[in-house]
Amino acid sequence: MSDVNSAMAAPEDGADIDVEVMLDPRVQESIGRSLKAHYDDIVNAPVPDKFLVLLAQLEATERRADGASSDELN
Repeated sequence: MSDVNSAMAAPEDGADIDVEVMLDPRVQESIGRSLKAHYDDIVNAPVPDKFLVLLAQLEATERRADGASSDELN
């Protein structure tokens, strides 16, 4: 059994052992760069028209609700 597998295997006596597995810093950097690139792509992607329509409908509904609640106060 490899060191990682043996470290992650449940102890035979049932005791809980906290084991921290460290990744190579180069692997961490590579994962970090990939995640950042994917995140940047998502953030910079255009908002689909359907979402824009739904947001506009929601804002209109909220404005009507705010208008109705302010009318109730008068």
